[in-house]
Amino acid sequence: MSAIETLKTFNKDDLPDLDTVVAGALELFSVAKLPKIEIPLKRPLVVGSANAEYAGRIVFGDTDAVFADESSFEDQLATVPEIDGAVVVSASGSKHAIEIAKTLKNQNIPAWLFTCNEAAPAREFFDDDKVLVFPKNREPYTYNTSTYLGMILAKTKEDPRAIRAFIDTHISTSDLLPTLSASVGFTFVLPSDRGELRYMLRTKFDELFGIKVPGRFFTAEEFKHAKSVVRDPGELFVNMTERSLGIENELRLSLPDGYGGALATTYYLVGLIQRSKPPYFKDNITRYCQEASAVFNSDIPVIVD
Repeated sequence: MSAIETLKTFNKDDLPDLDTVVAGALELFSVAKLPKIEIPLKRPLVVGSANAEYAGRIVFGDTDAVFADESSFEDQLATVPEIDGAVVVSASGSKHAIEIAKTLKNQNIPAWLFTCNEAAPAREFFDDDKVLVFPKNREPYTYNTSTYLGMILAKTKEDPRAIRAFIDTHISTSDLLPTLSASVGFTFVLPSDRGELRYMLRTKFDELFGIKVPGRFFTAEEFKHAKSVVRDPGELFVNMTERSLGIENELRLSLPDGYGGALATTYYLVGLIQRSKPPYFKDNITRYCQEASAVFNSDIPVIVD
């Protein structure tokens, strides 16, 4: 069964690991049409929560955008007078996106919504021609892989088939799983030109492992500043740059060019780490969704269709 077929049929008792979700996302984008990103703003405020913010940073990284999350966007609006509009990035178009959108509308700020939900609750605050709906797969809650990867690929125009071929060539599951299983913590060292991945990977480790499996994430230049003074024999240094770190327990892997390929490759590797460890996420996501539903006063499902 293909990865995308697995994503169509899994249930709460058989949640897929992140590597399967990455494979399914690349299968989806090999055939799905992505919206064209054309935002006529000189200095937009790009705002999102958690990895939505960092996806926005990648998509608008070559512009004069101002970036914010749900806690800082009002301060940015108040202190940066050059902002001439906003882009709200939210896979679901719900939770904090609703209040953010409402604030923008009340302040008469031209705004666009990037979402993967045709029926996004925040959509009511946007003109129809300012809503970009990106295709996505059915995934476990919080994975948000096809969602933000689609937005990034719409920007970078990388070939999903080439990304999948790169992963198949450079990330060997049979070779890596014993090493990942034996490791008690992970330090990723990334190329400086793909530094936004640090935050997306940190979020993904938080969601999948909590404090059960430590994960640290640095750029190559950042890593030089005393990040390896204290070490553990079980710590694996995943070096995805071109130069050796010159330390023990170093696993050297390659990244493809482009943010989409880099995100897919690193997420795939995190999925293999997930596969090599006890099912922390799967054992706890139902309870979490019940708690989150109460916090947001809405139904947070374990599976996002």
